[in-house]
Amino acid sequence: MNSELSEDSEGKLESLEEYIDWYFDTTVMKKNLNTSSPGKSETPSSKRSRPADSPGATSPTSKDFADILESIDKRLSSFDARLSLVEILHQEFTSLRESLEFSQQQVETLAAENASLRGSVKSLTENVTNLKEENKKIKETVIDLQARSMRDNLVFSGIPESAEEDAEIMVKTFIKTHLKLPEDTVESICFDRVHRLGAKRPGALRPRPIVAKFGNFKQKQQVKSRGRELKGTDFGVNDQFPKEILERRKVLFPIRRSSIQKGSRAVIAVDRLYVDGQLYRDPNITPWLY
Repeated sequence: MNSELSEDSEGKLESLEEYIDWYFDTTVMKKNLNTSSPGKSETPSSKRSRPADSPGATSPTSKDFADILESIDKRLSSFDARLSLVEILHQEFTSLRESLEFSQQQVETLAAENASLRGSVKSLTENVTNLKEENKKIKETVIDLQARSMRDNLVFSGIPESAEEDAEIMVKTFIKTHLKLPEDTVESICFDRVHRLGAKRPGALRPRPIVAKFGNFKQKQQVKSRGRELKGTDFGVNDQFPKEILERRKVLFPIRRSSIQKGSRAVIAVDRLYVDGQLYRDPNITPWLY
């Protein structure tokens, strides 16, 4: 577009020069010719092609000059406006480029920060995983210590409860009556402590169990071995375990029963089930083993 405008302007300028030359020849040079000798030829400058030399050309007037100049002025004004628009677009483009460069820098900064955060998150995740593993080990250690502290304990369930009672006498009477141990054996049993479990509950349908801590582990095992005498009754004699182990044993009992029905030998030792001598393991059933 700019090249077309330039060519058009140059053409108009050439036409204007031709008109000026023609006017010069027809006025000033004519006067000179009139005052000079009749046989004098044209000056070299008159050899330039003029509009008057062309057939059918007419003499330009001052209005023609004004129209040409006005047309040139309009085109130059249009050209200036276009240059101004180009300048504005250039400025906007420069501003946009600077904005894009700034955005690119921000993106690069964010990418670096994101990479740093990923590393931090990964490190934190590893730390949390390690803490979970350590916490699990500590929890299992505490449960094991609790179970060991209850190693000499037996829980007697179903023994009637009265307002004024001596729990130790009641346990020894229960052992003689229901477990059928000789009286002299029962009298030789030494308890470190005997008491009811939990707070008294008015209106409870079943009496609170009694926990007895034996002073001699062999005596505890002797009493426990007589638990078969309670089959078919509402009484029970069992080892005392922490709450967590009791919940695990509840999960293992149905599996033990099913294995026995299939003809296998199944034994529960604390919170582990052995079927035909093999430890039973299942991530969904026994997660504490993993």
